Order: sequence, then C-alpha cells, then structure tokens
Amino acid sequence: MIIEQRDYHIHTGKLKEVVRLFETEGIPIQKEILGNMIGWFTVEIGSLSTTVSMWGYEDFADRERRRAAMAADPRWPVFLAKVHPLIESQQNRILVPAPFSPIN
Repeated sequence: MIIEQRDYHIHTGKLKEVVRLFETEGIPIQKEILGNMIGWFTVEIGSLSTTVSMWGYEDFADRERRRAAMAADPRWPVFLAKVHPLIESQQNRILVPAPFSPIN
C-alpha cells in the first residue's frame, strides 16, 4: 500500500469555503472513484489555512488508474473550476510504509 498526501495552502479567509466545497462536492466524487480515504484535515498550528488529505492505494499503478478515472469524470472539472481560484499552492507526497508500519 502507498498513501498519497496532498497539502493545499488556501488563500487567507477562504478556508471555510474550501472545506464546504470539498465536503459537498469534491469528497463524494473522490470517495466514489479513489476509494480509500485515510483522512482529510485542516491545520490548527503551523501553516494555517492549509488542508491535508490522505488517500490509500494498492500501488502506484492503482493510484494512476483511479486518478485518471477521476480526471475523466465530467463532474470533476466542474468542481475544480470552483475550488482552484481559492487555492494558493499545492504539495503532493507519496508515502511508502516502513516494514514495521501498522499500515502496510
């Protein structure tokens, strides 16, 4: 298993709107297509106005297949058009569990 961590830094004052858009529009699409949502968070201390999402995949090929399916879904660009102007920057990581990790 691999975990993709996506961090979005949101324009100041727009975090509540981003959370609302993801909750009502983005997450239902993502759960349907990506499947294994590990968690979705906002940052309380540190880099404020940041969201963190984590999605689990069998392997990188599974991730590529699922993300391509999401990109091809006609609902996804409609959602992105609403949320992209609210996002200042994005960082992605692929996390690979160590042999002793409980998620493996």
